[in-house]
Amino acid sequence: MSSTSQVTRPPATVSGPGALPVTLMVNGSAKVADLEPRVSLLDALRDHLDLTGTKKGCDAGTCGACTVWVDGRRVLACLTLAISCEGREVTTIEGLAGPDGELHPMQRAFIEHDAFQCGYCTPGQIMSAVALLEEGNAEDDAAIAEYMSGNLCRCAAYPNIREAIRDVRDRSRGDGHAAS
Repeated sequence: MSSTSQVTRPPATVSGPGALPVTLMVNGSAKVADLEPRVSLLDALRDHLDLTGTKKGCDAGTCGACTVWVDGRRVLACLTLAISCEGREVTTIEGLAGPDGELHPMQRAFIEHDAFQCGYCTPGQIMSAVALLEEGNAEDDAAIAEYMSGNLCRCAAYPNIREAIRDVRDRSRGDGHAAS
């Protein structure tokens, strides 16, 4: 005869990182939020700081809807840990307009050229388009298409998006019609 012994185990406990105070410099202002270290910049912006202009599209880094700038460079906020942005400047679509609410020239161009339809991808498209010009990668339509390829538009407003980018590029060079 064999005897069966029963092993008593303590109840399972959930362990892991807890929330920590994280200070983010967003659109020129310091913002503090209690975040777990694994929270994405996108979720921190939208769910903890109430900055909902940056959109959550795929949440996997393939659509570009969540494009923001960190220290002036384009990043996908869904793939960036918020805690990694401490001590760095984060700029969102809300920070693109002037302090008096005046739209950025790219925002105006998107409106003028009907460069959006549903508007879901628009914040990420605009953030990438401004960066594209600042990077000097808008010499022709092929370059614009290549450097904007990480930003998808389900409504296929690409011709109008390129037109808006060309317009801002040409106005900044003095090649196009005067800004209205």
